[in-house]
Amino acid sequence: MNLGFPELIVIFAVALLVFGPRRLPELAKGMGKGIRDFKKALSGEDELPKDIAGTSASHNPAVPPGAPLETLRAEPTHAKEPA
Repeated sequence: MNLGFPELIVIFAVALLVFGPRRLPELAKGMGKGIRDFKKALSGEDELPKDIAGTSASHNPAVPPGAPLETLRAEPTHAKEPA
């Protein structure tokens, strides 16, 4: 299936009519993110979300492997006690 320039113009024009000029960039951004995530999943890359990056079960011995993300966000159990 080969899409040429005229076909792409028609597809873009129909999408513009259906979704409108304000919503089209949001839609394209979402599609790009989805495709990127899909490619990462296919390649086997497994990254933690940015809000807990650097914190994993391997770095925190109090968290067992396979623990839910809420456990990773919790305060470490080996924190200093107040004096």
